Amino acid sequence: MPTLSFVIPVYRNERAVTLTYQKLRAMVERDLPGYAREFVFVDDGSDDNSLPELLQLKASDPTVRVVSFTRNFGQMAAIQAGLKTATGDLVLHLSADLQDPVELIPQMVREFENDHELVVAYRQGREDKLTSRITSRLFYSVVRMSFPQIPPGGFDYVLMGRRVVDSFNQIEVRNRFFQGDLLWLGYKTAFLPYTRAKREIGRSQYNFAKRLKNSLDAILDSSYLPIRFISLIGVVTALVGFAYALNIIYYRLVHGSPFPGWAPIMVVLLVIGGLLMVMMGIIGEYVWRIFDEVRRKPNYVIGRTY
Repeated sequence: MPTLSFVIPVYRNERAVTLTYQKLRAMVERDLPGYAREFVFVDDGSDDNSLPELLQLKASDPTVRVVSFTRNFGQMAAIQAGLKTATGDLVLHLSADLQDPVELIPQMVREFENDHELVVAYRQGREDKLTSRITSRLFYSVVRMSFPQIPPGGFDYVLMGRRVVDSFNQIEVRNRFFQGDLLWLGYKTAFLPYTRAKREIGRSQYNFAKRLKNSLDAILDSSYLPIRFISLIGVVTALVGFAYALNIIYYRLVHGSPFPGWAPIMVVLLVIGGLLMVMMGIIGEYVWRIFDEVRRKPNYVIGRTY
């Protein structure tokens, strides 16, 4: 009997983790009787009652495994730890906040049985607040310039075959982009749309700083677009500067006077200065990621595995 492993990162998800577990267990027993089950919960340093709640589930069900971090290392680290811990023939990653529809899993399994090694459930719509929808649309419109195969709404809800999981686990880098890494592997992929439900229990732990960090990781990890942007801006600025210099020379030779106006000179200085700061910031983002990679610190530290 093949085993279906559920990898579920947990951070401040008390009450929601029990409901998620109950829904998943009932779904497997009802719709997937030909599969054994395994639950891998990764507690990402929660400071609420998430870990004690997970240990209660572990005490009542031997198929539950709990990985506890020493502190909060982030969702990507929790995903990595979960995928390395899971032993199933099929591994499904989903969130613990009940926003991913459990009812879609049997269809995802059928797609896998139809020779798709990676099944992506992507967010066709979302019942989140307006600002989240707008920022998500802007972010993925930028990412799709380099990864056009990424669905417009992005994804986190995926079913992977064992070969996909093993290949993903071989990538040992920091500040990575989960969606890009999965699609980069090149396995045969099926895409299923769904509407992300509104969060009913608790609140999202993704503040602006985390969203910005994840966005930069995705853009910088998935393409060389920022570096090419610097090159393009440099060429355009040089051409504009050359044209501006010809204009100054023309005024000097034809009218016998310097180019008039203090304001245009200040505008040029401010624009070029701003562009230089932006370019240095982009280069700085690459440099600190290189430095972070060279140090070779682990992506996470496991306090205990239950």
